[in-house]
Amino acid sequence: MKRDLDRAKDKRTGFSKAEWGLVLAIVLVAMALRPGIVSMGPALPAMIEAFQLSHAMASLMTAIPDLLMGALALPTPWLVRRFGVNKVLMLALGLLSLAIGMRAYADSQGLLISATLGVGAGIAVAGAMFAGIVKASFADRAALMIGIYATALSLGSTLSAGLTGWILQSAGWRLAIGVWAIAGVIALFAWWRVMPTAVTTQAVPHTAATPVARLPLRTPVAWLIALYFACVNFLFYSILTWTAAMYQEQGMPAAEAGAVLASFTFCFMLANPVVGMLSKRLDRRGWLAGCSIVSTIGLAGMATAGAWPWLWVPLTAFGLGGAFTLAMTLPLDHTHTPDAANRWNAFVLTIGYLIAASGPFIMGVMHDHSGHFTGGFQMLVGVSALMLLLATRLKPPA
Repeated sequence: MKRDLDRAKDKRTGFSKAEWGLVLAIVLVAMALRPGIVSMGPALPAMIEAFQLSHAMASLMTAIPDLLMGALALPTPWLVRRFGVNKVLMLALGLLSLAIGMRAYADSQGLLISATLGVGAGIAVAGAMFAGIVKASFADRAALMIGIYATALSLGSTLSAGLTGWILQSAGWRLAIGVWAIAGVIALFAWWRVMPTAVTTQAVPHTAATPVARLPLRTPVAWLIALYFACVNFLFYSILTWTAAMYQEQGMPAAEAGAVLASFTFCFMLANPVVGMLSKRLDRRGWLAGCSIVSTIGLAGMATAGAWPWLWVPLTAFGLGGAFTLAMTLPLDHTHTPDAANRWNAFVLTIGYLIAASGPFIMGVMHDHSGHFTGGFQMLVGVSALMLLLATRLKPPA
């Protein structure tokens, strides 16, 4: 009787009871993977003052996690095969929570950087696992699940962007960035709950009979996907790092600047499921190009001395949010097994995040030399235009 009820629920919702538990756990884990980065945006001006940091040095608070998301993407599939999804993910979430707490109470630049390395490592390893998780349990609904995952990432970003500035004004920057360790603890508990029932969480031993999917180093389309993903994240993390600081320089209170940043992450979040659901065909070039055009228009507005933030920031976010979902889906379009998906995803993340890590740093250096953010945002317009060019070359698999 119970099995019949579960089957009836499958027909009605598309997910079984066990799958719904896994979906919820994925959402809670995803929500924990961005506050450790996004909370830096509203808090950076206060941290620059407290530690006497240059803008280039301050950019490392987001550039280091970006860099590690690229560097640790390659070994993560091996770790998953060696130790299983559960152990690797639980360790990553534990490290993330601990490092966020340590960074909040750092008393020196060295400890601040060391804790940020821990934050980046936890985010990097956990994030690199989800292509394989989706491929294993939701292969026929990959675009939908990537949309859900990306939406949850953006929801965590939105909450941290919107609340960090308010907490900072009320209780100081340390509590404002440290409170987000709680999200990691919640995610850790959620994954522990689904471990006994979710098929995805079971370790699959690698044997000689199981072919190892190699990195697609000689596949041109894989490089194009990686470069498109790199552009999306170059823009995303540059905007996350410096948008609130730019408006605070123009006299905007920290809470309001945080709200502007929250409008970016909120509209980014709205675009994730919308584009994920609408882009049903393997040939996604039209959607990829459309998202690139929208983000280019929005960034051009942001580069105009920061005018009309409530128009240009959300517009930019909507274009980038759709582009991010599609870029995460493209490796799944070109693979047939969870291990192959992990390898393609690792390749794309490695190339993409290693390039993207330079975005916040370059903008910080440009500000140190010029004293303003105008030139940096003009550079972002050019990167968004490059996305449009790449989109036209992303042919679907034959």
